[in-house]
Amino acid sequence: MLTTQKIEKLDWEKVSYMMPVIVQHAVSGDVLMMGYMNKEALDVTISSGKITFFSRSKQRLWTKGESSGHFLNLVNIYPDCDNDALLALADPIGPTCHFGTHSCFSPAQTDSGFLFQLEKLLASRKTADPNNSYTAKLYASGTKRIAQKVGEEGVETALAATVNNKEELTNEAADLMYHLMVLLQDQDLDLSCIIRRLKER
Repeated sequence: MLTTQKIEKLDWEKVSYMMPVIVQHAVSGDVLMMGYMNKEALDVTISSGKITFFSRSKQRLWTKGESSGHFLNLVNIYPDCDNDALLALADPIGPTCHFGTHSCFSPAQTDSGFLFQLEKLLASRKTADPNNSYTAKLYASGTKRIAQKVGEEGVETALAATVNNKEELTNEAADLMYHLMVLLQDQDLDLSCIIRRLKER
């Protein structure tokens, strides 16, 4: 989070007291939107934990999601090297764009962003009809069966590598990753937990 020392170094005069802010998804890395903050908007953002801009059209402070409920919960915020722009990492509640897309820059998406969206889709299948969804059928079959599928796909992935079949390895690795993500969801874990553990190592 911005320290008092870093806030004092922000070059407000250079940007006519309207700091450009890029908002990025804290997990997927997708760029969600861009807005402007004056000093008061930055103070409110930090104190409330909800990203708040100065709306040039409304000429007032505007908390993203104040009418839709689709807030951008602040995770962290950083100045750039010239202290004349900010990068805000956020955990979005619902779609960011008023057109209903996850980003104002859709369909642009990072590869990690795709995995995050896939994870959300897999989570939604927990309550789906097993007769209409393979993923829901997996959840219904129980943890042991899901774990067994991860083991099977792991072996098939390894075998594909031993015969240097890149096409088959790609297919089997995709199957392995899918089933592993289902298993994580079954255990109420997600990719961010794995990423944090990898960073710790």
